[in-house]
Amino acid sequence: MTAGRGIVHSERGLPAERDLAKPMYGMQTWLALPDGLEEIDPAFEAQTDLPLVEDSCVSARVIMGNLWGHTARTTQHSPTIYAEIMLAPGGAIPIDSEAEERAVMLVGGEASIDGVALNLYELAVLAPDQVMRLASERGGRVMLLGGAAIGSPRHVWWNFVSSSRERINQAKDDWRQGRFPKVPGDEDEFIPIPQVPLTNSD
Repeated sequence: MTAGRGIVHSERGLPAERDLAKPMYGMQTWLALPDGLEEIDPAFEAQTDLPLVEDSCVSARVIMGNLWGHTARTTQHSPTIYAEIMLAPGGAIPIDSEAEERAVMLVGGEASIDGVALNLYELAVLAPDQVMRLASERGGRVMLLGGAAIGSPRHVWWNFVSSSRERINQAKDDWRQGRFPKVPGDEDEFIPIPQVPLTNSD
């Protein structure tokens, strides 16, 4: 989903399934649009045929960008790499240095980067311009994130992200006044803007 100048969406299950237990395992990632593209048209796409790169001890699902010669069809507005890496026991791979910024997050099992153990659900920002080694003794699942650095800082307030605080304040007012379009089927439900958001970089 590309928010651009502003998008609304609803995340719902089928009515018959709403009361059923639905364990979920996933990761939501926000990627800042580069300078000059923050106000592009909002968009949504669903990609089901994501490249899978495999060898005897490692597999990687490329969600966005290019990894080891395999490219996902997911739209990217600046050079990006986003992949899920599954390491079998004893598995190891190099993490190349092409991306300006790189990070890894352990989301299951255990793994290390250049011999330093990764902590579960903790983002580990990697040193630039160095090839590093991702490895696991007992098996692990790791998210690899990276890409080009953005030009200017970003501010976050609730669900609004921008390089301009004034633009965020305008979005807050637009939400309060109902100037965002309605999600079809959700016309009767409105989520009020929080007084103190859980997501706030200011």
